[in-house]
Amino acid sequence: MEKLLLGVLLLAFLPEGMTQKDLRGKVFIFPEESDTAYVTLIPRVRKPLRSFTLCLKAFTDLTRPYSLFSYSTKSKDNELLLFVNKVGEYDLYVGNTKVTFKVPRPTYGPVHLCVSWESVSGIAELWVNSRPVGRKGLRRGYTVGQDARIILGQEQDSFGGKFDVKQSFVGEIWDVSLWDHVVSLKNLCFTCYTSNILNWKALIYQAKGYVVVKPKL
Repeated sequence: MEKLLLGVLLLAFLPEGMTQKDLRGKVFIFPEESDTAYVTLIPRVRKPLRSFTLCLKAFTDLTRPYSLFSYSTKSKDNELLLFVNKVGEYDLYVGNTKVTFKVPRPTYGPVHLCVSWESVSGIAELWVNSRPVGRKGLRRGYTVGQDARIILGQEQDSFGGKFDVKQSFVGEIWDVSLWDHVVSLKNLCFTCYTSNILNWKALIYQAKGYVVVKPKL
């Protein structure tokens, strides 16, 4: 009953233009380069993050830089950013500070990405297609701000905007999940749809511009 009541309240107080849907088996398609096409995600819980785990799946044939997940606050445009600088090179930003992970043998095709970070140690960990890439340290003792704009398809150079077409994502993104704690990535398949901040099974979002929702191939 409590879960049902929470769901009703969430639907009643959704921001204008937002919708909540179960997107299991669906993908967001960004068909072409643009500085106007993007998806805004609304977290189910707004809270400062002392740790997190972010997972998503994507497919693209881009070889230029592009954004996969952009979480911006008014004080820091790259509060939390997962960015591809070039094929096989992933940048993770926390509080405008970045570390770079290099995948030794990137393959063409869909990719399953998971990254975790904890404030107490500053350790960030990246997994690609269920395999660990490595661990690096950044922003030890930092707290990720809660009042954020979360955007797929574009990289925010200011809060909620200032997009660059040459950093836009072209392709498909799906199964986006965000937790407020570090998830054991070895057991990821058992927690795919139970994330508490962003949950693909009950995603609150708004699509702008040329974005299409289709069944996953």
